[in-house]
Amino acid sequence: MPLSPPISSPTLPPTTQLRIELADRSYDIQIGCGLLDHPDAVACGARSSEALIVTNTTVAPLYAARLQHALAKHHARVCTIALPDGEAHKDFETLNLIFDRLLGDGFDRKAVVYALGGGVIGDMTGFAAACYMRGVAYVQVPTTLLAQVDSSVGGKTAINHPAGKNMIGAFYQPLRVIADLDTLDTLPDREISAGLAEVIKYGPIADDDFLGWIEQHIDALRARDKAALAHAVRRSCEIKAWVVGQDERESGLRAILNFGHTFGHAIEAGLGFGAWLHGEAVGCGMVMAAELSVRCGLIDATYAARIARLIERAGLPTRGPRLGAARYLELMRIDKKSESGQIRFVLIDAPGQASLHHADDALVAQVIDANTV
Repeated sequence: MPLSPPISSPTLPPTTQLRIELADRSYDIQIGCGLLDHPDAVACGARSSEALIVTNTTVAPLYAARLQHALAKHHARVCTIALPDGEAHKDFETLNLIFDRLLGDGFDRKAVVYALGGGVIGDMTGFAAACYMRGVAYVQVPTTLLAQVDSSVGGKTAINHPAGKNMIGAFYQPLRVIADLDTLDTLPDREISAGLAEVIKYGPIADDDFLGWIEQHIDALRARDKAALAHAVRRSCEIKAWVVGQDERESGLRAILNFGHTFGHAIEAGLGFGAWLHGEAVGCGMVMAAELSVRCGLIDATYAARIARLIERAGLPTRGPRLGAARYLELMRIDKKSESGQIRFVLIDAPGQASLHHADDALVAQVIDANTV
């Protein structure tokens, strides 16, 4: 999975460009510093006189005006809508605010929508773009570590339902992903840790050498060292691009990207969306999934303990809330990977390799009871 050459234009800061290869839906991921202020960096290639920036009330004061100024070179009209912030607002009511703005301001089907924010904004904006007039172009401009390494890449869009996370959505690819590492400077420490969960997951499922690199650089990553962050984002996106390029709609291989997510989504739904950050729930879920891998005889306990130690060093919880094993199992049966009510888990087959497995409910309950407080 080699890198593409850096962009050579002297008007842009040093930038890494990766490619998601999906035939006529292929697009670039740009990773670098200072991208948000460069019109040529944010240009999406679509011919439209109109653009709508969708962001939230936290990100808007920080970055909306800068993106709007850069986009003014390419669009005659650039508007902004700031949605309420947080996972609790990833629902139909908030989604409709985007439609209300698009319709109220007369945006046509050639409009381009820019998702400026974290995973919630990216997922909702992408879903709105997929639905509005049966599909308009959109660009991902992720401003959190979690969004830069995971949710902005691959075309998964969705909103939550009270019964489960991301249960209503569509596969819809963006025109471009613009990951400006400078936006990570304003993230709370808790959000950096949450993003590191999605970085860590790539090691056990696809690249054990990368897991070792993360172990060596976890302190630098938490301290927001730009060189360390640039490598973490780039390698994470390389792996995800490789997986998505082979399995866009999660019919097989792409499911490995959900390592820890089956347990994690149950935690989020069980506590109420927003009580834990997504990355916090995934980090804890990876500890459970690693232990389940041990109990299924796939890996040894030493490797699972190694993953748990790294998750703890990242500042993430390693024990889940005590909802009760029965409640966990109930919520996990709603997971999108379940088949005919039977839960399927992404488990580690060997260091750097993972696949889908079924597991006995009693065994899963043992793992839950051992890893909740």
